[in-house]
Amino acid sequence: MTDRKRDHIDLALLSHMENALGDKRFYYEPLLSAHPEKELKPFEFLGKQLRTPIWVSSMTGGTEKAAKINLNLARACAQFGMGMGLGSCRSLLDSKAHFADFDMRSVIGDDLPLYANLGICQIETLIKEKALDKVEAMLQNLRSDGLIVHINPMQESLQPEGDQLLRSPLETLQEFMEEIKVPLIVKEVGQGMGPKSIEALLKLPLQALEFGAFGGTNFAKIELMRHPEKAEQVLESLSEIGHNADEMLQWANHIYENNKSIKCKELIISGGITSCLDGYYLMKKSKMPAIYGQASALLKYAQDEYSVLESYIESQVKGLKLAEAYLNLR
Repeated sequence: MTDRKRDHIDLALLSHMENALGDKRFYYEPLLSAHPEKELKPFEFLGKQLRTPIWVSSMTGGTEKAAKINLNLARACAQFGMGMGLGSCRSLLDSKAHFADFDMRSVIGDDLPLYANLGICQIETLIKEKALDKVEAMLQNLRSDGLIVHINPMQESLQPEGDQLLRSPLETLQEFMEEIKVPLIVKEVGQGMGPKSIEALLKLPLQALEFGAFGGTNFAKIELMRHPEKAEQVLESLSEIGHNADEMLQWANHIYENNKSIKCKELIISGGITSCLDGYYLMKKSKMPAIYGQASALLKYAQDEYSVLESYIESQVKGLKLAEAYLNLR
């Protein structure tokens, strides 16, 4: 106790909150709850039971670092009861050379969602080549619960090695869903989507829509950063156009409440979610069942020893429990 009181005296001035505005998204209600239970309450999402409302958003695969990163992330999912989206599995369509980087079912277990991932350009090409059986084989080999299709026309356009879309992603998705019956998640990769795109996707029988909103990792910008000497740098302003998660959620809520033809079941709110309070706030605002996803925030800790990632997620879980107990949305 003596040490604690000494700390209080030493740190009192340093912790002074002069001119701080505070987080105006919440009312803080300290009288209405005891300290929260040790565990978050389990809930159903993507057809399975989760214990933590955090989604490991698709990141990486097919590089020398991918195996360790994905292994750490899959271990965390198993420990905390979270779902995981793999990075782009394109390399697995024609070869098993990098299969070990993605083979995480035995780590995450059978009871939690694990989704493979392909780009819309690959789906378009496979349809054209009548080779969708490669997708089915990949999903079976990975023992995945479904497929994430990432929509990234801006990234592909700014990437020197980028693929060319010959038709709209919506047309490709519609044909793909007619050919293959598999739980499907559709996401952007860092610029988000406008209201017309959101409405079109919510009308499809998707398992979930993942935002991939503007404000987090931006793959269009990454492509420009890879080749700073090239003339394409004049297009940098295009990489800075997008919609953040709060903006996208407002549109999704409005569409969900005012359109009876909505078939999409759930939302994964991702893109610029840097704290548990960001995630909590957006989940609570959502009119649809929702969890929040993180990519770069998890990647930062997944590259080190597992205990570093474990500690980071434990802190988020504690924050979520305290938010549930003491915070109400304004």
